[in-house]
Amino acid sequence: MPAPAAKIIHTEAVGLAPCYNEAERGLSRAIRSLGRAFAALITQKRRLRRMRERAVTEAMIQAYGRYLDREERSPGTIAKYLRDVRAFASWQQGAPVTPESAKGWKEHLLQAQYAPTTINSMLAALNGLFRYLGWNHYRVRFLKIQRRMFRDPARELNRSEYLQLVKTAKAAHRERIGLLMETICSTGIRVSEVRYITVESARQGRARVLLKGKVREILIPSRLQDKLLAYARRTGRTEGPIFCTCRGRQLTRQQIWAEMKGLCSRAGVSAAKVFPHNLRHRATRSAA
Repeated sequence: MPAPAAKIIHTEAVGLAPCYNEAERGLSRAIRSLGRAFAALITQKRRLRRMRERAVTEAMIQAYGRYLDREERSPGTIAKYLRDVRAFASWQQGAPVTPESAKGWKEHLLQAQYAPTTINSMLAALNGLFRYLGWNHYRVRFLKIQRRMFRDPARELNRSEYLQLVKTAKAAHRERIGLLMETICSTGIRVSEVRYITVESARQGRARVLLKGKVREILIPSRLQDKLLAYARRTGRTEGPIFCTCRGRQLTRQQIWAEMKGLCSRAGVSAAKVFPHNLRHRATRSAA
């Protein structure tokens, strides 16, 4: 006698149940696998976004400049730091910063045969940016430089060479740079402090320098006072900085350096000896 239809359907359903369960489990595994893949994709996207955010941008550099200004760094220091940081950003070509790329920058500077002190100054600028951005794990170690016990005679500017430079400046009607060299050599003032040599300070015989949160007084010898005031009268300056451009702007480090170098060939003095800091050494030796 044939089995009832309901019983046949029930039997078939019971037989297919394991297949349904297996398919459901397979579908669940596929959904979970898809979820993990999607989560990995989101994580990778976030990682790439963070990497793009770690590229040095012009906005970051400008913000770093404002930070240095708040820290009362000198205009010359700020300009150099920003120039060095922009050089690194240009070398990176928009790529994200990594510890490897930061070390690679140091290797690049070594291969370009920069002087060790120059490399360390450029690394100081870059490390300062990383510190400001909170990227401390990207900071690069400085080169170790053995301290010299004696100055290199090839870079020593003696008194006769200094006097020849001043004489050449006067003969070439370049009174400003000649008097500026005399001022640096007589007072030991830094290039970044030249703006403090004013008509008022020349009258008082002392200049008050405020730099990097420190105040110090620089004495101006009486003979130099007379020369500075005479030069101020000839150039029509009655107040403010004595050493300025024709338009009354402050002389930059680069302008002073270039004008000094321009005297070397005429004076017969090696250009390797002529730079502002060497004149400060002359002041120290004269004082000693």
